[in-house]
Amino acid sequence: MDINIPTLTSIIIYLVAMLLIGYIAAKMTSNLSDYVLGGRRLGGGVAALSAGASDMSGWLLLGLPGAIYASGMNSIWLAVGLATGAYLNWQFIAKPLRVYTEKSNDSITVPDFFENRFRDKSKVLRVISALVILVFFTFYTSSGLVGGAILLESSFNMDYQLALWVGAAVIVSYTFMGGFLAASWTDFVQGILMFCALIIVPVRSIMVLGGWDGTLQKVGNIDISYLDALTGTTILGIVSLLAWGLGYFGQPHIVVRFMGIKSTREIPKARFIGMTWMIVSLFGAIFIGFSGIAYFADAPLGNPETVFIQFSQVLFDPWVAGFLLAAILSAIMSTVDSQLLVSSSALAQDFYSQILRKDAGPKEEMLVGRFAVLGISIIAIFLGYNPDSKVLELVSYAWAGFGAAFGPVTILALFWKRMTRNGALAGIIVGAATVVLWKVLTTVGIIPFSLYEILPGFVFAFIAVIVVSLMSKEPSKEIQDEFDAVAQEIRA
Repeated sequence: MDINIPTLTSIIIYLVAMLLIGYIAAKMTSNLSDYVLGGRRLGGGVAALSAGASDMSGWLLLGLPGAIYASGMNSIWLAVGLATGAYLNWQFIAKPLRVYTEKSNDSITVPDFFENRFRDKSKVLRVISALVILVFFTFYTSSGLVGGAILLESSFNMDYQLALWVGAAVIVSYTFMGGFLAASWTDFVQGILMFCALIIVPVRSIMVLGGWDGTLQKVGNIDISYLDALTGTTILGIVSLLAWGLGYFGQPHIVVRFMGIKSTREIPKARFIGMTWMIVSLFGAIFIGFSGIAYFADAPLGNPETVFIQFSQVLFDPWVAGFLLAAILSAIMSTVDSQLLVSSSALAQDFYSQILRKDAGPKEEMLVGRFAVLGISIIAIFLGYNPDSKVLELVSYAWAGFGAAFGPVTILALFWKRMTRNGALAGIIVGAATVVLWKVLTTVGIIPFSLYEILPGFVFAFIAVIVVSLMSKEPSKEIQDEFDAVAQEIRA
């Protein structure tokens, strides 16, 4: 697409609005708790949409429509797995985690919670957790910045490296200024923009094709297998796609929204809003890819993941197209800002103030958090400086890594009183290591079948937590009393 003033203006309006939100949030941020967790004052609607927006990333507007466009309805199992996992996360994890993190010495990060939950004075649990976060998120963040750069490059003929710096500059600016509140409020706005785009584009494309019946007929005439969710699949393939849902229990940038909700009374409303947003958005993304099969049949797309971008160009006015492209940028930015924030909190809270400078004041902690955002961003930019960087290949098991390393530990920490510090440590290490090793062994052919690495990682980590906990000495009376007090409050 040629550079066009209306489209470019729409993008600029959107980017300026995100910076303005960051500036306002900065005025309300006075200490590390505010910066990392927003002072635990998120409303249900903001928590729901910010969790959804930070979760989905550009995958929702690029990856899922592209998968459906390329292979038809057999990719729908991934959406089913994600929707199921997200619902179970809201239903069973949100309230216990919100209560427990506040009761357990007002924990404001995931490593903070693990240390306080098990009274780990050695700091080993905190350090290992923070290292897992930093390693996975630095590469994950880089992939998001690369995705934003490719979008700007392909849409405006912008130089790739310049596009990388422009996109990164905006995200880093509002996250640097406003921290958690800026990330959550911008994610809220971005979530609304993504939601609208995922309704407008499929409705318009299906109308142009003669309605839903016309779309089905056209796609069926091209290849009847596109209509079948089981075509070309195997049991292991479907299980692997469904297993993506397990990742939700361990994603630090998602569960931190549960910790930041102002009251457990907000959770049912947040769950309803969040799941409605997610299901409608997933269906919208699926219908975009599906209708693209028929619409672009005479001139197939070279890159399936550009189907949303192509629809925005051919079906809409340039002004509207600009805001639709901004929705893609929103999806990318809303995840990257959350990843940056969790990574910075790992450095500021879990390393600096707990190990290096235990007497650091609130202003100093917040300053370190802000400069951690800057430092991590610079590393991520240089990791993604080459558009053909292999860093993008790490994204698939970054989700698996967090899900397997932190998911079983989080679930059992909330619901099993007998769990110990050593059990938690074993779970984190086994989960992360299994994901990496399984990927390597599958790639070189030692494991002769394809199974998404989160599933063995999650199962082995779960077993490791239980076995090592039972082999360890029972938790202290203080730990068990706190667990009982939290359980009583959750039931109230």
